[in-house]
Amino acid sequence: MLKRFWFLLLFVSFISCDKKSETEAKIEKINADFELIRFDEKFASASEEDLPQLKSEYPFLFPQQYPDSVWIQKMNESIQLEINTEVGRVFPEFSEEEDELHSLFQHVVYYYPDFQVPDVITVTSEVDYKNKIIYTEDYLFVSLDTYLGKDHKFYVGMQEYLKKNFTKDQISVDAAAEIAKKYVPKADSRTFLSHMLYYGKLLYLKDRFIPFKSDAEKIGYSEEEMKWAKNNEDQIWRYFIENELIYDTDSQLYSRFLYPAPFSKFYLQLDAESPARLGQYIGWNIIRAYMEKNDVSINKMLNTSSEEIFNKAKYKPKK
Repeated sequence: MLKRFWFLLLFVSFISCDKKSETEAKIEKINADFELIRFDEKFASASEEDLPQLKSEYPFLFPQQYPDSVWIQKMNESIQLEINTEVGRVFPEFSEEEDELHSLFQHVVYYYPDFQVPDVITVTSEVDYKNKIIYTEDYLFVSLDTYLGKDHKFYVGMQEYLKKNFTKDQISVDAAAEIAKKYVPKADSRTFLSHMLYYGKLLYLKDRFIPFKSDAEKIGYSEEEMKWAKNNEDQIWRYFIENELIYDTDSQLYSRFLYPAPFSKFYLQLDAESPARLGQYIGWNIIRAYMEKNDVSINKMLNTSSEEIFNKAKYKPKK
C-alpha cells in the first residue's frame, strides 16, 4: 500500500512538472521583443550642444516647466558625474537584465495576450528608491542608481531593510511587481485579510511572471529570512487567529505586517528575528492554497472577494 502511495505521488509530480515544462516551452516561443534605451549613458556623455537633440528624441524625460539651464547644470553637477561613473562601472552592459526582462514580458504576454510589451529605458534618479521602476504601457523606466549593490557607498546611512534589495538581480522582480499592479484590483475592504490577499495576489502573479526567480527573491527576503518565515508559518498564523486580526480593520496592522520595515511587529521577543511583511507571506500562501484547491483561472481569482478566497482556500500552514 505504501509503495502504491509513493508511486502515485511520483506520478502526479511527474505530470505536474511535465505540464510546467510544456507551458515554458510555449512561453519561450512568444515574441516579446522590445527596445532597450540606455538613456543613462546618453545623458552621461552629452554636452550642452547635445541637449536639443536629446530633448527632441525623449521629450517625456524633460518636463517643459524646467528651462534648459536646469539640465545643463545637472550635466555638470559633481553628484551627477559621480552617479554616471558608478552606474557605468556596475552596468557596463545590461545583457543579463535584458534577458530577464524579455522572459518576464514573454510570461506576461502568455497570461495576458493583450499586454503591450514596453520599451525599457534606463535612467538615473539621484537614488530615488521609492521609484526604482516606473511602468507605463509604453515604457518601463529602470533607475540604475538604485541597483548598485546593497553595500555601495551611495547607500551608506540607509536602513538595511531598504538597501538589501538595491541589487541588479532585483530589477526583473521589481518590474514584475509594477506590471502585476495593473491586473490586481485594490483590496475589497479595510480588513487585514483583504489587504493580505491583495499582496498575496501580487506575489502569485510573480509566481507566473518570473518563475525563474526564487521565492525569496520574489518577496525580497534573504534566504535566512525566507527560512524563518517557512519555519514559523504555523506560529505566525496562530498569532493572527488567536489575536482575532483576520477581520480587524485597524490600519496599524498594515505597517506592522504588510509594509517594508526592519521586522514584523508581534510585540514579542522574537520581533527582531522576524522579517518584515509576514502578512504578505501568509496572504501569498493563502492564494496558493486557493489556486491548488479550486479549478479557476487567474483572472477569476484576481476578481474573487477576499472572504470567498479565504473560505475556499482551506488554508493550513505548514508545521
